[in-house]
Amino acid sequence: MSTHKQTAHINPEGQEIAETILLPGDPLRAKFIADNYLEDVVQFNSVRNMFGYTGTYNGQRISVMGTGMGVPSIGIYSWELINIFGVKNLIRVGSCGALQDDLDLYDVIFAMGASTNSNYVSQYHLPGDYSPIASFELLEKAKKIADEQGQKVHVGNVLTSDTFYNADETAAKKWKDMGILGIEMEAAALYMNAAAAGVNALTILTVSDHIFKNEETTSEERQNSFTKMMDIALNLA
Repeated sequence: MSTHKQTAHINPEGQEIAETILLPGDPLRAKFIADNYLEDVVQFNSVRNMFGYTGTYNGQRISVMGTGMGVPSIGIYSWELINIFGVKNLIRVGSCGALQDDLDLYDVIFAMGASTNSNYVSQYHLPGDYSPIASFELLEKAKKIADEQGQKVHVGNVLTSDTFYNADETAAKKWKDMGILGIEMEAAALYMNAAAAGVNALTILTVSDHIFKNEETTSEERQNSFTKMMDIALNLA
């Protein structure tokens, strides 16, 4: 879709933002995806260096844009993409810290649900506890693509945390005991914004570190090497 709309955070200057968009946290990962996977690429955003690009993948129009770190940041960008620019399918491609013993570095997780310690849901004034979940349409399609590619993926609940450095050293073990696969910082807000607007969202994560095995990848690896989840996400266009 073409638009001449703009916000304080996204200024496409008339460039297209596709109805399907990939959302890495790191804007340099957005650039990596655009440079290495997309054809006929145009840049639609550089405000605050939160780079956004639109191109084609296997003949399908698709966009990619960084969201920054944390619930407030992805809350802003995903809300504007949905409600101002008309995006219908939002796929977060991010990293997480694994909790479960059967997870290893570079494993791929589909976040079926996103538990959270964020208070983002309070704005909706719901008379109970809300469970942020992925779009089944995107989740089902992504699992089918992974199966066709022969990729092993883990599907389940993740934690969207407001705290990267948690003063409560027992917190991770408690979440592990509840079956949480890994900890990240954005999915719950993305799922809430999508649900409130009636559009589709899915979070695909690559394990960048393991909280209990004391294993981790480098920042360069996180930016450039998480290609398995990109191969799945790009085919959702």
